[in-house]
This record gives sequence, structure tokens and C-alpha cells, in this order.
Amino acid sequence: MAKSLMFMGTGSDVGKSLIVAGLCRALANRGLRVAPFKPQNMSNNAAVTADGGEIGRAQALQARASRREPVTAMNPVLLKPEQETGAQVVVRGQRRASMSARSYWAERGKLMPEVVAAFHELAADVDIVLVEGAGSASEVNLRGNDLANFGFAEAAKVPVVLVGDIHRGGVIASVVGTFAVIAPEDAARIKATMINKFQGDPSLFASGVAFIRERTDVPCFGPVPWFADAGRLPAEDVLALEDYTANGKGSYTIGVPRLPRIANFDDLDPLRAEPGVRLILVTPGTPIPRDADLVILPGSKATRSDLDALRANGWDTDIKAHHRAGGQVLGICGGYQMLGRTIADPDGIEGAPGTSEGLGLLDVETVLSPAKQLRVENAIHRQSGLPIAGYHMHMGVTSGPDTARAFAQVGDKAEGAVSANGRVAGTYLHGLFTADDFRGFMLGDAAGPDLAYEAGIEATLDALAAHLEAHLDIDALLALAE
Repeated sequence: MAKSLMFMGTGSDVGKSLIVAGLCRALANRGLRVAPFKPQNMSNNAAVTADGGEIGRAQALQARASRREPVTAMNPVLLKPEQETGAQVVVRGQRRASMSARSYWAERGKLMPEVVAAFHELAADVDIVLVEGAGSASEVNLRGNDLANFGFAEAAKVPVVLVGDIHRGGVIASVVGTFAVIAPEDAARIKATMINKFQGDPSLFASGVAFIRERTDVPCFGPVPWFADAGRLPAEDVLALEDYTANGKGSYTIGVPRLPRIANFDDLDPLRAEPGVRLILVTPGTPIPRDADLVILPGSKATRSDLDALRANGWDTDIKAHHRAGGQVLGICGGYQMLGRTIADPDGIEGAPGTSEGLGLLDVETVLSPAKQLRVENAIHRQSGLPIAGYHMHMGVTSGPDTARAFAQVGDKAEGAVSANGRVAGTYLHGLFTADDFRGFMLGDAAGPDLAYEAGIEATLDALAAHLEAHLDIDALLALAE
């Protein structure tokens, strides 16, 4: 059985995912067999696994950092918010139910045996499992039946490192305060603390490290300096979208409405990385730019609800005006469904049963169904003949006359649809813009000649590993694993 070490945070977005990813690559570079694990995650940014399920995007990146294929055991419980008080519950990669928050919190303890079994499944095949907690370790109001933090650590007997974010301020209080509010038996599981996202002269925080060490009676690692290239890696948390709103100064403008339940938004990352592209994530109350060359409707976890929000913001009018003026429109997954004539949900998969009128820019209709399609795809873009590597993650079947003009070819099957005038297209393929040649074809002269997106991800993971090797005593961290 492998050793394990769990990284919990004093709050959300303290950098746990990045720390685990960097350590996965660092340990893999040392020749260790390492695997990431997150018992419970909440995100609408997910990835398809090698065993035909879905997990959080961060765990897929951590698997890549470990040089392992992502599998559902790495994130056995994934919550995908569908509305303000409810989420789709995905267990071992497959949709099990849609539940209100209250119902899930009451029932979640029953999932612990499956979570622990997934952990042991991973641990049987590696040297070490690096575990990531969720949210804040000090949410004592959620401790009962907890799967994400100390509940799991107790069940699996995993030691803990507590990570604090100095960038947001108050890190000493948040680290020491966590020990003060959690149960003594949970505090006893914390074997060390870590200070992350430091900017400036680290010697100025030496007394802070000493204070934390004295008050907690465990080692304090760091401070780990801010990793400036973090934005080059696929993000999981919707908070990362704040950086999209003012991105780029290129001449080619892409407008993307920020839907309330936007999903798989890392589809946009390769476009954002192009120096010739100005990608604008259009926030509520703001019109889609009139000078946009391309409007992309992204994926959605609640397509009909997000279509209502799109109309409430007047974006439907903007998109149709853009189209009339000769602009290009691309819909991905839920965005593809919105471009059609109707979206029917007879079984109430995403909310109340019913049918919504779409934007009518594609002559297709969609019927949602409980079966979710999850698979990695190798496709050929019909117009250019260029390869696309992507994945399907959707519920529903789309059909209609415009599917005769397919967007792509997947094996012997046509995929997606293109309008008669060629200016509107829809596809279920996520991840399509990671293909450098295809992205270059779509962007034309705006594409950078030297941007190799996937190679850039690998280089950034190696740089992150080197960053942690330089600023952490990784041998001392490994000594804490049990």
C-alpha cells in the first residue's frame, strides 16, 4: 500500500490544486509512481477519463503532471452545480442523481465507502498518493458526514498539510485560527503547515513562520513564492474567469457570453494564449462587442436556464445582429444546443420539464435525455480536413437538416452542424482548440506561428515542479507521508 499525504486549505483558492500538481510532477521526475486524489470536488469544469467517466479538471491536470492517465478513482465524487441550491452528483465518473444541497449534505456520508475504496484502488498501484481537500478545512458546520476534508482524512488515516494563502492577507490568523476552531482530533492530523503565493522578500516573513510554528507546534513550510505562469495551466475554479475579462490586445476579437452555469470553460484557454487574439468574456449587463470577429457560445451545465439568462442580458439580440453583419458564431456543447430551434427536456433532466425556443441560427433541434455521453474523440474538421483531439461530455441528441453539413467527422460518424451560409457552426467536441493546426485555420492571420499549446502545458508543469523544488523541502514533506 502506498503512502499518502493530504493538502487542505485555510480557504478556497489558496493554491492547493497547483501545489499538488507541482508536487506530482516533481515526484514523477524523481522516478516515483505518484497519483492525485480528491475525494469530493465541486466544479463544472470537468474532464473525460481513460475509463469512460468524468472527474474534476484539476485532477486531470494532476494526473497529467504525474504522467498517468486520468481515471475516475482520482475524484470519486464530483458535484456539478445546476442551480443555486442543487447539483448533479457524479460518483465514480457517472451521473447518479441531481440533488438539492440539503439532500446531498444529509446523504453524503453514505458515499464514504466508495470514496475510501477508490483511494485504496489508487494506492495499490503507486508509491504515494497526494490528496487534495476542498474549500476550507475549518468549516466545522460541515464536519458531520464530511467527505472532502477531515472526514476522509480520518476514514483513510491520512496525514495533513494545511496550506494558507498569504496573498489575500491574514494568513497567520487563518492558519493558527484553523487549529483553534477544529476538533482536537482533527488538529492532531495536521503534521505541517505551508504558506503559499508569497510576493516580495521571504526573509521579511521569517518571524511569521516562527510564530506559526510556535502556535501550532508543527513545521511550517515555505513561504512558496507566487508562481507567475499559473495562468498557463487549465483552471478548474470559476474564479479563474475573472482574468479572462480583459485579456489580450490582438486584432482578432472573440466575444464569449459568461453564462451563469458556464462549463468546461478551459475550451477557451488556447484562444486566450494566442497573442493575436483579444478574448472578451462578456459579463452580465455588458453587450457583446460590435467589433467581434467571432462569438462563441460555451458549454453550460443548465442549458435552458442559461439560455434564459442569455436573453435576459440581451445577448440574443447582440448575437443575431453580429450574424446579420456577417460575423461568425460557434456553439460548443450547450452553446450548440442554444443555436438550434428548440431544446426539449421532457424528463426534467436540468430542471422543470418543458421546451425552450432556441436562437434559431441552426436548423436543428435537441432533446435532452438522462444518458450522458462521455468519451475521448479523435476527429477531422470537415471544412479544413485538419485533425481535432477532443472529448464528448453531454446529455441530449441533436438532429435536423443542418447536421447534413457536419462540423467534424468522428470515425464514420458525422458530428455537429453548419448553417447553409457557413457562418454558424455547432459541435459537441470540447477541447477542440488545443489542436494547433486547426486553431490556426480558424483564426487565420491572428494565429501565432509558434504557439504549441500542449507542449506549453508540459513545459509549465516542469517549471512548476522546479519552482517547488527550489522553495520547499520536498524530502521533509515526503517524510510526513504515512
